[in-house]
Amino acid sequence: MLGRFRRQAQEMLCYAKASATYTERKLSLGRRRWLKAMEEQKKGGISVETEHIFPVIKKWLYSEKEIFLRELVSNACDAVTKLKRLASLGQYEEDGLPYKVTVSFNKTEKTLTVSDNGIGMTAEEIERYLCRMAISGALEFIQRYEGENTEGSGQGIIGHFGLGFYSAFMVADTVEVLTTSYTGGTTRWICEDSGSYEMKNEDGGRPRGSSVILHINSEGEEYLSEAKLRGVLDRYCAFMPIEIYLEDEEKEDEGKEEKAAAPINDTNPLWLRRPSECKDEEYNEFYRKVFNDYREPLFHLHINADYPLNFKGILYFPKIREQYESMEGKVKLYYNQVFVADNIKEVIPEYLLLLRGVLDCPELPLNVSRSYLQNNTYVTRVSAHIVKKVADKLNSMVANEREQYEKIWNDLRTFVEYGCICDRKFYDRVIGAVLLPLTDGTTVTLDEYLESAKETHEGVVYYATDADLQSQYISMYENEGRKVVMLPSMLDVRFAESVEQNREKTRFVRVDAEIDALKGEGEGEADEALTALFASFADEGKLKVEIHRLKNESVPAILNVSEESRRMQEMMKMYAPDAPVMPADETLILNDACPLIKRLAAGDFGDKNERIARQVYRLAQISARTLTAEEMKTFLADSYALLTEY
Repeated sequence: MLGRFRRQAQEMLCYAKASATYTERKLSLGRRRWLKAMEEQKKGGISVETEHIFPVIKKWLYSEKEIFLRELVSNACDAVTKLKRLASLGQYEEDGLPYKVTVSFNKTEKTLTVSDNGIGMTAEEIERYLCRMAISGALEFIQRYEGENTEGSGQGIIGHFGLGFYSAFMVADTVEVLTTSYTGGTTRWICEDSGSYEMKNEDGGRPRGSSVILHINSEGEEYLSEAKLRGVLDRYCAFMPIEIYLEDEEKEDEGKEEKAAAPINDTNPLWLRRPSECKDEEYNEFYRKVFNDYREPLFHLHINADYPLNFKGILYFPKIREQYESMEGKVKLYYNQVFVADNIKEVIPEYLLLLRGVLDCPELPLNVSRSYLQNNTYVTRVSAHIVKKVADKLNSMVANEREQYEKIWNDLRTFVEYGCICDRKFYDRVIGAVLLPLTDGTTVTLDEYLESAKETHEGVVYYATDADLQSQYISMYENEGRKVVMLPSMLDVRFAESVEQNREKTRFVRVDAEIDALKGEGEGEADEALTALFASFADEGKLKVEIHRLKNESVPAILNVSEESRRMQEMMKMYAPDAPVMPADETLILNDACPLIKRLAAGDFGDKNERIARQVYRLAQISARTLTAEEMKTFLADSYALLTEY
């Protein structure tokens, strides 16, 4: 029995081993199959059929068809820049010929050619960079000759994406490239808009460089015009770093060239130079050239920001000709001297929308989009730097060029005040440069006004909104030696409110809002009958009437409206114009130092007492605000009636 038990135990052990071996083999087989599947997946890849992608390129590569010329000229400039870099590294010996890019056209042959005498390409490079889409030769050049992580590497190199060349098919059905490498060897590459191409070696003797020949299709024939090409080049290539020439091949063939051609671009624009090297006339001339404005700008800012921002530019405050002139600014964005876009509002804060100028930002891609700008931290830092430079310029002018600054202040005032309202950081930087115009025609800063008011009305700024309407109040304050600031627009008043919010102990009070500064010695004598008489002139007798003794005895009455009530009323008119008008908190102040009020109180005018009192009330209203139609009607009727009695 013991032997039988042993045999059974051995059989069970063998079965277990066999089962384990089978399981292990099964797992190994599954693992091998999985690994094999993974290997097969790694061998896969996304393929693109040219006959499908080329129609997309022709229609949608760029939003504006004319950008194709910018791309081809940029590539030509890059070819020259690369060769110059090799020469600087001692890997190429220059032949002394001037570098240039030539854009030529032949209307009869329907060809447009962009040529350069730059680095050229070998047959192998054509196969790598032209026969394979989105392979950037510029990036590979930078990594090879500049160093991938070298600070400032690739400066002057424009292309980065390897797609710009194919924009040629937006206007051409066939594109030829005839190129001679700086190392020797000439190759011709011909590609149809279907994506099919052929390539062959050409006989030698051709100078180094490349010519991209576009056989223009029916939709692109407008680009066989000198005027059209010049307009596109002026817009996109006016400041590219290599000289660009525009030629009509047919005229040259006929010998019609009258004088040596001049480059259409400025290869060393003003913003690349140091501010110390530039003169005011050069800044003004640059402004006139770029913006076609014959008027001199108010002032300019030359920005040369170093690492990490790395951007340059010149910004101008233009002179506004009239109140209703367009206030739309024009800040042109460039990338390594290549025009990218007009009026980039994302880089300039809204309150500086008047600015005109150019910004060259090599940290931004050439195909920059609005959504990219709105969410890019680099753009945010650039915008903050511009705000700081504007504030520094304003502070410098008010401190060092006060007379000139006062002359241009009215043109700056709206935008500076609006900026103070919108941006607390901007407010903190420029509040010392804000000028407050006084009723006597002079200007003071806020600190200067408050300093002069310490003895009489500390922390209070008296202001008027209408010099003519409020002339009586202004005169009364000026007679007391108190300066009055003019804030004629709603924006001025909103600015005053922002100052109050940011300075707790500073208040702006309109001249018709309180009378503390106008009171004389002693208190006015109470007279209930006189008070009731004047109160009856308002609807339902709701007019508040007070009797005080004022220093000016010639003024019988003035109308006060509380600052809070008036501001609320103005705000409602602005934001809810259709809502019922809130009644103003008006108080009629009777001056018992005035002989006329004393006679009214004594009843000296008999049955005319009420009519004369009403006339005094209307005159007080006129000195504070515009009468309503009904009030004006009553005032004129009373005036005519009184005049006919004499």
